[in-house]
Amino acid sequence: MKALFVCVVLLVALAVSCGDSPGPSPGKLSVFVSIVPQKQFVERIAGDLVDVTVMVEAGSDPHTYEPRPAQMAALQGASAYFTIGLPFEDVWMERIASSNREMRIVDSAAGITRVMREEGHEHAHESVPDEVHGHEHHEGALDPHIWLAPGLVKIQAGNICQALAEIDPGNAERYRANLEAFTIELDLLSAETHSILDQSGATKFLVFHPAWGYFADEFGLQMISVERGGQEPSPSELAELIGFARENGITVVFAQPEFSTDAAGVIAREIGGSVVLVSPLSEDWAGSMRQITEALAGEPVE
Repeated sequence: MKALFVCVVLLVALAVSCGDSPGPSPGKLSVFVSIVPQKQFVERIAGDLVDVTVMVEAGSDPHTYEPRPAQMAALQGASAYFTIGLPFEDVWMERIASSNREMRIVDSAAGITRVMREEGHEHAHESVPDEVHGHEHHEGALDPHIWLAPGLVKIQAGNICQALAEIDPGNAERYRANLEAFTIELDLLSAETHSILDQSGATKFLVFHPAWGYFADEFGLQMISVERGGQEPSPSELAELIGFARENGITVVFAQPEFSTDAAGVIAREIGGSVVLVSPLSEDWAGSMRQITEALAGEPVE
């Protein structure tokens, strides 16, 4: 089962580069994106025809991000900015757009319906029992993590391709050919993920920060968030989560390198399980898909 995953990861890795360019190379389009995974999607469509700059660089937190003056200045030479619907864009996009009126603002999320998820427990297909979330009802928010489901990445890739073909019509056929190849890889990744998870019998998983809701939606899983309304759980909530994990045979707690793992570690110890670190902002997008799938299926994660 892993063989096809390895092929997908290698194909994507060969097609992308994760380093930021200081400026556009001669003869190339300069485009900007909000987060690292978008850079990989744009480069998969455009190949060596563009220079892609990431605003929220690796290791930074999109929730607290503010553009640096050098980044704002670099926008003056850009042909396009690909948005994805992160909260910081609501605050900064008007200023970003005003820095270069010739720069095209492209909504890479066009056509995607975001899900309103109740803070404190994120799920798909069934409700989390009341005892798990302590009968608390938190205000919902639109989930922005649309890059963490292959099916939604296909839509984003289509939007990226269309915009690039319109900006650079001389290379439109090349963009479309790259889109076709990338779409095949995404379909393969999705099918293989379905196969592995279906055979494993995995149905539920615990995650500290609820970033994997669209992944859960696509693959018929239930995501339970350890984080409560943006905060670590109280001792009573921890006890409820531990009980829920034991009752459902959950032995893995997913956490992000960007956040504290203390609460996840407590749960893992109490259930005799482990904490698996996986970043939604990883420079290896396909690798992150493979990592969370293997951990859910109970396979070794390197």
